[in-house]
Amino acid sequence: MNNTSAQSRASTVFIHSLIFLFPFLLLITRFGVGLCSFAFLIAAIVYRREGWPALVRHLTEIRGVLIAFGALLLLAILWSLLSGDGRLRDLEKPFRMLAASTVMLTMLACRPSRKALWWGLIAGAMAGAVFIAYQRWFMGIDRPGGLINSITFGDIMLCMGLMCLAGTLDFAGRSAIWPGLGALAGLVGSVATGTRGGWIAIVLAALLLGRYGHVLRGRWRKLLALLALVLLVSTYFIPQTGTRERIDQGINDVHQYFNGGETFTNIGIRFELWRSALQLIERRPLLGASIPTARREMEELVAQHRAHPYVLEFEHFHNDILQALVFGGVVGLLVWGSTLVAPFVFFLRQMQRGGGARNAPALAGMLLVLSYFSFGLTEVIFWSVRSCMFYSMMLFLLAGLCLNAKEEAP
Repeated sequence: MNNTSAQSRASTVFIHSLIFLFPFLLLITRFGVGLCSFAFLIAAIVYRREGWPALVRHLTEIRGVLIAFGALLLLAILWSLLSGDGRLRDLEKPFRMLAASTVMLTMLACRPSRKALWWGLIAGAMAGAVFIAYQRWFMGIDRPGGLINSITFGDIMLCMGLMCLAGTLDFAGRSAIWPGLGALAGLVGSVATGTRGGWIAIVLAALLLGRYGHVLRGRWRKLLALLALVLLVSTYFIPQTGTRERIDQGINDVHQYFNGGETFTNIGIRFELWRSALQLIERRPLLGASIPTARREMEELVAQHRAHPYVLEFEHFHNDILQALVFGGVVGLLVWGSTLVAPFVFFLRQMQRGGGARNAPALAGMLLVLSYFSFGLTEVIFWSVRSCMFYSMMLFLLAGLCLNAKEEAP
């Protein structure tokens, strides 16, 4: 009996530690994502006897999400077989994203406390903010990115901060200040990187919170939301943040581009990449082109003076939708889009039908999906393995917490 109790306590400590470490290690280490994904896989195997029956009970609810990620992997396999250009390397991300469903299996088997995730997000956002602030204001790096590039770092920081805001629902009274501080840290970290694409996510998040603002009950949560808004606006008037400079630069870039001026600017380059992508999509709208084919056709556009030569210097098109269309056509876009739409619908239904304990993870899930959609409008946020794994692992983790909360409801 004592051995069983000790094993149970050890198991509980391990699972909660793993959930905490996933967001905490994400941005401050190179090994965090890989280590946690492997640990979740092992945990799912160990607890499969408890996890599988629970998954079967909820299969109807989560089926759409699993099909979406399965279709993404299946399409990648078909492309690799049909293209004959060595695209087996493109299987890593869709395979690992589908394998992230083991995180949900672990959640269903072990039924951990949601607080482990919220504390992990709080600590991760704060650690990331300290890390990037040190690079920006002490090392003097203009566009710091921690251990990755500045855009991805800033986007993930903002996403973590928004999910912390959802986490306030699981904290009573004044203790809600802790996830609130995590939300503020996420915003500070995003501002420090100088990333502008995340601002779209803030607008969409504000609209979502406006729709479901009733869940942010309590004066402390509303006060923290107001403080976040004040902080965001104040960055424009503080020269050290660089926000005004970035806004003015963006306006100037657009003005130059549409008035025949210099196009080799941050926004001008994106416009040229998007224009080139649209020309490629016209050639193969249904199934898209292979990587070598797209490269060859880009070179043809440059030779015909229909695209600037510098577009050949970039690895992707700085837009997830265009990226999916170029390399997968309409079919690829629909499959990729399903990995956003299906999870959003799942979390929306959890919010509408459940309420109570499901509000926090469901709201966090919707904010996660909306954030990644908005990031993808000006960047290929699914380009790096780290970013893909954060999305898929966090998605399945939150889904598992929602389903657990449903079973716990009276």
